[in-house]
Amino acid sequence: MTRCLSFAAVVASLVFAASASQAAVSVKLSPGTAHPTASVAVSGSGFAASEAVDIYFDTTDILLAFTGSTGSFSGLNFTVPAGALPGKHFITAIGRKAGDGTQIAMTVSTAWAEHGFDTRGKRTNPYENVLSSGNVSSLDVAWTATTGSTIISSPAVANGVTYVGSADLKLYAFKATTGTQLWTAATAGSILSSPAVAGGIVYVGSTDDNLYAYNATTGVRLWNGPTGGRIFASSPVVAGGVVYVGSGDDKLYAFNATSGAQLWTGTTGSMIRSSPAVAGGVVYVGSEDDKLYAFNATTGAQLWTAATGGSIDSSPAVADGVVYVGSADGKLYAFNAATNAQLWTAPTGSAISSSPAVAGGVVYVGSNDKNLYAVNARDGTQLWTATTGAAIASSPAVADGVVYVGSEDGNLYAFNAATGAQLWAATTGNSIGQSSPSVADGMVYVGSTDHNVYAFALNAGANPAYRRNAQAPSRWMLHPDWRLKPARQ
Repeated sequence: MTRCLSFAAVVASLVFAASASQAAVSVKLSPGTAHPTASVAVSGSGFAASEAVDIYFDTTDILLAFTGSTGSFSGLNFTVPAGALPGKHFITAIGRKAGDGTQIAMTVSTAWAEHGFDTRGKRTNPYENVLSSGNVSSLDVAWTATTGSTIISSPAVANGVTYVGSADLKLYAFKATTGTQLWTAATAGSILSSPAVAGGIVYVGSTDDNLYAYNATTGVRLWNGPTGGRIFASSPVVAGGVVYVGSGDDKLYAFNATSGAQLWTGTTGSMIRSSPAVAGGVVYVGSEDDKLYAFNATTGAQLWTAATGGSIDSSPAVADGVVYVGSADGKLYAFNAATNAQLWTAPTGSAISSSPAVAGGVVYVGSNDKNLYAVNARDGTQLWTATTGAAIASSPAVADGVVYVGSEDGNLYAFNAATGAQLWAATTGNSIGQSSPSVADGMVYVGSTDHNVYAFALNAGANPAYRRNAQAPSRWMLHPDWRLKPARQ
């Protein structure tokens, strides 16, 4: 039997040969790209019958599988280590009986795939593990990429690509690490909406009255869904195979995410610039008629409305059964997500078009009075404010103890999430309007009215965190953990 082929001789696939009487050993992962702490399903075949199989994440033995009579195993999961840095990693399986094994690459990513980070719109990346309050002061420009006009759209980052819309009527795709332009896709109107990426498709609204779906890899248009008015800053959210977006015709639209078929519309009293949030089978969205709306996500039936004292351009965030949203009346509101009961309001010094971020029991939101506010999520008590040089229409992003936000003074800021102390700032060539920062894979992205999208990284990308040696581990580096018990299938 041939057993001990060197792992160093092969990268990313079969590293040991099975015997002539065996099928080649193999391992499958689902998904192949995952964030730290995610659960990943693993299955294998081609091993010896009734054999213990060690599953390694890089060089750490994390799971002990046990094959059946056919030499296969399935129904097992492992957890991606919280400290696994973004990029390529290797899963290795080695049988304890025959010594045959296989190796497969997987990707760890802390992607920011849509305006609100996730369907609830909390604008918090809980998986970011490169940037922190301790090193954010070392951020510097890694790259800039130019579009043909103002950028109001907020970047989405997924699968190593940064997507952003421009008022030049185009959606852009750039390589996330270098800014190399991969493709553009044209519409017949300005793109002020922020893209959302899901299932290999990127969705974005245009002022030409359409929601568009493009192949996220090639930029080929898959479908466009017409609305009865312009899609301004309302950004699509994808949940349960449905895409939701607001339009200038006063309606919230639901489209089938695969085919683009219109499923339903929900009517409000004025145009919708707010981006929807989805939680618990309910879609929440603000309207220029001064109200927050809740619709059944499946049928579009209106469940309730809640009034504020001004128009709502701010996008709602849903956390722990509460919906948070800002209003042009200068207040941040908290409503019971099920009943619409107003729980509290928190005043700022001017209108709020910024969308709230929620993390660690704190709500963060910008105001046109030049300040970023942090309030207690339970009762609205103000915890701190941080001042910038101009109005804040940009929405904050929170990651690992840091709050990032753009200002119309042209700067992108980073503040300590607990204290409000300024940790870092960087200047763009013009104001940062409603383009909001996205924090993904150890980098921060934002658009500016100077026509450019900016990407910041530690030491401009020269930090060792971005220069991992993603080599497949050799066999001599792998040591079984004899304390592991067989995982239950």
